[in-house]
Amino acid sequence: MAKQTIDQVEVSGRRVLMRVDFNVPMDGGRITDDRRIRMALPSIESVLKRGGRLILISHLGRPAGTGYEEAFTLEPCARRLTQLLGDTVRGEVKFPSHDCIDGAAVAAMNMLADGEAILLENLRFHKAEKKGDPDFAARLAEHADVYCNNAFGTCHRADASMVAVPRAMPGRPRVCGSLVEKEIRFLSDTLADPDRPFVVVLGGAKVSDKLPAIEFLLQRADAILIGGAMAYTFLKAMGTKVGSSRVEEDRLEDAKRIVAAAKDKGCELLLPTDHVCSTTFDEKTGDNKTFDGDIGDGYMGLDIGPATRDRYSDVLRKAGTIVWNGPMGVFEWSLFAVGTKQVAKAIVEATAQGAVSIVGGGDSAAAAEQFGVADQLTHVSTGGGASLEMLSGHRFESVDVLDDA
Repeated sequence: MAKQTIDQVEVSGRRVLMRVDFNVPMDGGRITDDRRIRMALPSIESVLKRGGRLILISHLGRPAGTGYEEAFTLEPCARRLTQLLGDTVRGEVKFPSHDCIDGAAVAAMNMLADGEAILLENLRFHKAEKKGDPDFAARLAEHADVYCNNAFGTCHRADASMVAVPRAMPGRPRVCGSLVEKEIRFLSDTLADPDRPFVVVLGGAKVSDKLPAIEFLLQRADAILIGGAMAYTFLKAMGTKVGSSRVEEDRLEDAKRIVAAAKDKGCELLLPTDHVCSTTFDEKTGDNKTFDGDIGDGYMGLDIGPATRDRYSDVLRKAGTIVWNGPMGVFEWSLFAVGTKQVAKAIVEATAQGAVSIVGGGDSAAAAEQFGVADQLTHVSTGGGASLEMLSGHRFESVDVLDDA
């Protein structure tokens, strides 16, 4: 799946249309976490330092698609990017208008000088972006000499900017940025030939969200450790009493089938044996209790228990490759964060001993940041949904359309 990268093409004096993922959390027009912007910097800086003329495009949130909405404008991202780039960019990162394809946006694209950058307004202010509309894509593509996909977080989507734009640029370089290249290398190449033992940690709320990934990974992994609310669907399927824990009743047969398939494939599937529980889904008001085995009536599991934490940690410390996607409990609340924190610590210890550790974005990445361990892991993915798709063995049309290395 090796693709040409932006560093391999000539950009001096050329307009580079770079799809980035600036879908950052906002609070009243203020960016509360700029990690996605910072992760895109290497390729942005590469283009600017080599005299490229940079046109950045992105989405933010889920606007209605009927025009400008102040809550979803990318203008704060342009200001933050200007601060992060400093002298790397000529002047400031310009934000020409509140429409990515109006006259002001087109004029700004055509007036770019070497080493300058503009950020166009939220692509999703147009319904055509989500629809993958080729006419909308052509209006973006006609002003570019090079296309660069540096938005792994949306690689699993067939939006116009991800697929139709590069398709509208035959004969012009269509490459990936360093962020996408790194994600593909770690997620795809590591899965193809992992150092063993290969251990997968899966958590989160729903079995249904992770079902394709589990089915794909149990054919490759030596062990899969299950946590989070999804564990209780498995446990109920295996006859354990789970109290009022969250269970997907319509997935019980799937859970039984996965347990049988793991046994058939020689993959060790580990489920929690003890549970930190509460009578309410609340950090402070419920009656909290730890149960071994069966969970009492009226109690719901909100974190893995101490015996499970120790057992999972022992398996992780011996791993050669670790993929982690999903928390072990409600890690946002300190009373139920211990399981996720201890698993994260064990992954850090394994990494320090030479294991390759990959965190599959989303809540796992947020937990790694919260516990201050993100920089001690081999790779933290920027795309929750996209990384889960890759962990399910899926290919991306948005990557396939790019030029091969």
